Amino acid sequence: MIDKPIVVQVVLDKPLAQGFDYLWDAQKLGKLPEIGQLVDVPFGRSKAVGVVIKVSDHSEFDIEKLKTVNQIAPLPPLDSALLALMNFASQYYVHSLGETILPAIPQMWKKADEWEKIPRKLELAEKKKIKKEIAAEGLITEAQLNPNQKQALQDLLNNTGQSFRAILLQGQTGSGKTAVFLNWLASILKDEKAQVLLLVPEINLTPQLERRVRAYFPDKTMAVLHSGVSEKKRGIAWLEAMTGKAQIILGTRLAALTPMPNLRAIVVDEEHDPSYKQQEGTRYSARDLAIWRAHDRKIPILLSSATPSLETWMAAQAGRYEYIRLDQRARGASLPRVHLINTRDPQNQFSHGDVSAPKEKSLITKTLANAISKALEAKKQSLILINRRGYAPVLSCNACNWLSKCTQCSTYTVMHKAGALGRRAVLSCHHCGLVSPIPNHCPDCGNADLKTLGHGTQKLEDAIEKMWPQARVLRVDTDSSRKSKGAEALFQEIHEGNVDIVVGTQMIAKGHDYQNIGLVAVLDADSRLYSADFRAAERLFAQLVQVAGRAGRSGVDGEESGAIMIETQYPESPVFQYLLRHDVDGFLAFTANEREEAALPPYSYQALIHAEAKSLEKAIRFLNELKGRLKNRGMMTRELRVYDPVPKPVMRVAGSERAQLVIESANRKVLQETLEMIDQDLRQDSQGRISKTSRIRWLIERDPIAI
Repeated sequence: MIDKPIVVQVVLDKPLAQGFDYLWDAQKLGKLPEIGQLVDVPFGRSKAVGVVIKVSDHSEFDIEKLKTVNQIAPLPPLDSALLALMNFASQYYVHSLGETILPAIPQMWKKADEWEKIPRKLELAEKKKIKKEIAAEGLITEAQLNPNQKQALQDLLNNTGQSFRAILLQGQTGSGKTAVFLNWLASILKDEKAQVLLLVPEINLTPQLERRVRAYFPDKTMAVLHSGVSEKKRGIAWLEAMTGKAQIILGTRLAALTPMPNLRAIVVDEEHDPSYKQQEGTRYSARDLAIWRAHDRKIPILLSSATPSLETWMAAQAGRYEYIRLDQRARGASLPRVHLINTRDPQNQFSHGDVSAPKEKSLITKTLANAISKALEAKKQSLILINRRGYAPVLSCNACNWLSKCTQCSTYTVMHKAGALGRRAVLSCHHCGLVSPIPNHCPDCGNADLKTLGHGTQKLEDAIEKMWPQARVLRVDTDSSRKSKGAEALFQEIHEGNVDIVVGTQMIAKGHDYQNIGLVAVLDADSRLYSADFRAAERLFAQLVQVAGRAGRSGVDGEESGAIMIETQYPESPVFQYLLRHDVDGFLAFTANEREEAALPPYSYQALIHAEAKSLEKAIRFLNELKGRLKNRGMMTRELRVYDPVPKPVMRVAGSERAQLVIESANRKVLQETLEMIDQDLRQDSQGRISKTSRIRWLIERDPIAI
């Protein structure tokens, strides 16, 4: 009797729709195959790491021509629940299964040449582990919660059986949402086997929350997963989550795709944040996949935010999600007072006769300068937000109007002063990363008198240091946090009171529990208000509420709560008017009405077809041909709208010209079927995602958050 061959189908991290068949030599590999195993296989003239998704005794190809699996990773197979999630993500986001699974696995486990060394590495790492004494930072027990928080916790604890629940916890900034959901997770983690997933939008929030979580759960193993963790640490943390050893998994969006066999609850903190949407590779939404995962596993998921996304808020309003609210600050302090500074009003500006006017033209208004001076006198910290890093957005020549355009992109290079990106001042493109020295004279006309246009965090930092030389000024942006100190050390300086004025980007606005902020100021808010993106106003409102919430957090009943000042030319805009009243629900209701009238999400579903080419004309032509094929097949109906292709907002990046085609439908199923058909159609003439005839690189994106 002849033994039947063992054939496994393996998916790889390649833009290819199909898996590949390989022979499995059980004698050589020492075991029979299992679905979900990570394996090393020959691929072309090299080799690749993939995941087994099917085991059989036959293949559509000649068995004799099949190559054999080289080796198995020293790792348990991925569990069936995670593979189900990956399958859903692959289908919904129209990406191959291998491209969806493999990027979620830490690099440490994808280096097949080092698999033999891994057991020894794990053994050494375990020996080096020293149990650190973690200070109980921010520990608030159930008994210490205020009545509003206790009621919210009780609502969460009701119906805690093994069933799916989607819950929106909406609370004002400083209302103690974190204390509520950590006490809720404490009740779930009484089960020694239970695992919980806690997602945060930004790496910079992770260390602060990690200390707080450790204070609540000093005896629990925690896996911290984000791109800032070293390759080895992330690989070990991922394994601990996969084997059930880690009971708390804390991380950014990639953590949503981590194997967790005993998952019992999920929390998505700041659920509205656009950082949860992946912007390269498989463009998934970690929040949406977390909801699907909770539904599939029949477990509760808590979505927490002071400014919920419109989709989540409407689901709660309609009763599809449970709705829990915290409508007062944890210690009873009032919300900060909001002041709009109309920059068109001359009374708000310095005049030549002002004794206090700075020698150079002021980057901030007179009204704001007076408020900063008062905060300094009161020994309160000031937080100044400008969402633009660098010294100046553009370098220009007054003689010939030359501007510092990037040679690779359709944007301008930003001037960074010495010490930010190197020893000398440089021009840097924030899209392609190109860095070049600052020219001594105009490249076009030779004029040596080059001027900066606009201002970023570095220029603002310099101006503030000149206006208040006695103040301790700290700049917090991605440039300053790259240095040896890192973001966590910068935030610690603020918490310890070693800083009087903080200048920063949106990094300073999210989730941080500052205790002595008396004034929050927002400069150039209008730059984010008027945009081609229909979500611009919603994002700006959320950011302003978040940054406003940094003021007066330590206040108690009857105490002054600080102030937020916003410089704008358009104080009459609904964004600012609803902010004056701290009316989050009013703004969301207003936005929902606007979207309904325009039939925009969440009243419709959208997708983008991206195209990149050496010339914009080629990219547009490629998308026009695709639109023509859809029309010829009769697919452009009242249920499906296909718009004309247009250049992307940033048309050229790193030398490639980019265009996009928007497809929209009120019916999710119709859109999904159309995208699957488009994917099949484009793949017939493509190698991976590059057209064989026109050499256009294309990509399908579901539920885009930026158009």
